[in-house]
Formats: sequence, structure tokens, C-alpha cells
Amino acid sequence: MLYVVIGIAVLLLVLLGEPVFILIGAGGLLLFNSIGVSTSAVIVELYRLASLPALIAIPLFTFAGYLLAESEAPKRLVRLAQAFFGWMPGGLAIVSLISTAIFTAFTGASGVTIVALGGLLYPILVKESYPDRFATGLMTTSGSLGLLFPPSLPIILYGIVAGISVDKLFAAGVLPGILLIVMLSVYSIYTGVRSGVKRQAFSLREALRALKGAIWELPLPFIIIGGIYGGFFTASEASAIMAFYVLVVEVFLLRDVKFFKDLPRITKKSMMLVGAIFVVLGTALGLTNYLIDQQIPMVMFQFIHRFVSSQLVFLILLNLFLLVINMVEIFSAIIIVVPLIVPIAMQYGINPVHLGVIFLLNLEIGYMLPPLGLNLFISSLRFEKDIVKIYRAVLPFLAIALIALLIVTYLPDLSLYLTRVLRVQ
Repeated sequence: MLYVVIGIAVLLLVLLGEPVFILIGAGGLLLFNSIGVSTSAVIVELYRLASLPALIAIPLFTFAGYLLAESEAPKRLVRLAQAFFGWMPGGLAIVSLISTAIFTAFTGASGVTIVALGGLLYPILVKESYPDRFATGLMTTSGSLGLLFPPSLPIILYGIVAGISVDKLFAAGVLPGILLIVMLSVYSIYTGVRSGVKRQAFSLREALRALKGAIWELPLPFIIIGGIYGGFFTASEASAIMAFYVLVVEVFLLRDVKFFKDLPRITKKSMMLVGAIFVVLGTALGLTNYLIDQQIPMVMFQFIHRFVSSQLVFLILLNLFLLVINMVEIFSAIIIVVPLIVPIAMQYGINPVHLGVIFLLNLEIGYMLPPLGLNLFISSLRFEKDIVKIYRAVLPFLAIALIALLIVTYLPDLSLYLTRVLRVQ
């Protein structure tokens, strides 16, 4: 009865706009008090959080991502991709997919990607004779592409909450992420050919100019990803290297970001997001303590197992559940839901790293899933289109992403292959 009362109270407070961390923290304090356990069990998690080795990666990667978003890096990245891929059928659309995927991997926030690159790419797509609906759907979808690629912030957060190696999750997300981009690229090629889009002739001169323009940003993915899997440094150390590198390049070498005018504002903006994540994470870990202490995941598993004994059926239900959950505020979804589903999924024999990839791919799709996906509303505002038109535009891309989700869900080797080959610990 207590859980029902608390659940109803939380729901009402959410509808009234109460901050998530207050609800989670208060819920944890109330539940521990109800079983006669000191409420310090919640507060102590804030201290434990500070000792987690991977924690430092969150503010550093976030800071670097915001710096890149505020610089001219997006334009240089698009120019480079167009110079090398513009000659292909559907080349500009593929350029959009690749550019936004890389950009989202570093910024970790779909809103930033749509705002920073959407305004740049959408008019070019329409000008090059791509259908308006296709261009709108592509930009809406590509806002969350790249969340499976390192050093994506949701991957780091998932690893911390689930207690899984972040390096292993980085490796596991690469092939599923590439699969999704390839499938969307095939559809882009089909649309480009059907719409009679003219291809851009390859120009060695333009390619070299674009390469020269992006010469400082281009090594970044190779330094970070190659350094992690080459064993030169950990994900946490990589975050420090990336933050320092981006700061030096964008502020002091290229001077896209002004030291006194822009840097304080960008730092404040990025750390406000980090602060919000840390507060929610700290209170949620306290609530997780209660769930583990009371064996709530095991009780849920026993209840679910009465009706679902098949791993196949469980995965279908899990995906449906995650798609709905991930339409809402994503960081809260990771922090609250992951501690519940990981123990249950392991009882069904699902590898926790594979589960992480499934969760994160659902997160990508949830961003663009009608009616509440975050990308839909950001696109509606950014491109000044009615939300219903955005819904229609995104449907073909949504169908492709759901097919990719099924493939990734039922072919676990796609996620786990690189972790074995690279021997990631």
C-alpha cells in the first residue's frame, strides 16, 4: 500500500513540475525510514559517487562537447564530409548522417546537434532537391545518431549506474552504431536516386582544402578512440586529454571561441548540465540502495517469470518498455531504470554489456518516437514546422531504426564481437 501511495504522490508532483532529484531523494529517504534504516543510507551515496573513477569523464567530455558545438567545427566537419562523400548517390544525405553522428558522439545531446547542424544542413538538402519531408525526417533522426559511439555521455552514465566497464561499452556500441548508419544510408541513396538529386563531382582541390580546414579536429576521434583501445589511457584519462586538446585548439589556435567573451558562458552552460546529472545520480543511487536491500529486482523477476519464461518474449517486452521510458527525460531514465532491469535481464541469460547496447539504441530511437520524443519538439521549433508534420517525416527513419533494433537485440555477437577481439576489460 505504501508503494502505491508514494507512486501516486510522485506522479502528481511530476505533473506539477517538481524537480526529479527532489522526488527521487525524498522517495529514498521515506522508504528507508519506513523500514527503520537510517536515512544516511541515501546521503552516503553522494560520497561514494565522488570516488567512482569514471565520474570525472562526465564533466570533461561534456565541456569539450559544448566547446565544439560553439565553435566553427560543425561547418568544417560538414565541408570535409561533403568533399569526400558528396560524389555518391545520396551523398549529401550520407554526409549529414556521418557528420551528425560524430558530432552527437562528442556532444552527447541531441538538442545541440539539431540546433548546431540542422540549420546548416537542412537548407542545403532542400536546395539540392531532396524532398522536404525527407530532409526534415533526416535531421530529426540524426539528432540522436552517435549515442552508441565513444565518448558518448549516455554510455559513460550507463556504465557508472550499471557497474560495467565503460571501455567495454564503448567497444560494444561501435558495430551496432555503424549498422544503423549503413541502413539509413541505403535509404538515403534510394531517396537521392528516386528524387533525381545531382551528385557533386569529386574535386581533389576541394578535398585537400576541406582536409586542411579540419586538420585540427580530424585527429580527435583517432586520438581518443585509438588511445583507449590501444591501451595508452583509460576513458577517464581520455576525457582530460580531449578537454585540454579542444580548449587549446578552439580557444588559442583557431580562436573560434573567445577566451573572455565565450569561454565563461560555455563553461557555465556545460557544468549546469553536469550538476543536474550529478544531483540526480547521487539521489538515485541512494534509492537504488533501497531497491537492492529489499530485493525489489528479484521480486519483479519472480513476478515477470510467472508469465514470461522465454528470453525471446522478454526481450520484446523489454524493448517496448524501454522505448516508452526513453521518450521521457533520458538521464533520469538511465539512472532510475537501469538498476532495475540489469538484474532481471541477467536472470534471463542476457549479457549486461549487450543489454547496455540495447538500452542505448532504444534511447536513440526514443528521442524520435512520437508523440513525446525530444527530437520531434526540437525539430518543430528549429525548422518552424507543425509537430504533426514532424511525426510524418520521421516515420520511415523510425521503421528502419526499429529493424536495426531487432537485429541488434537478437544478434548479441554484433555487440560483443569487438569486446572479445580487442580484449577490453
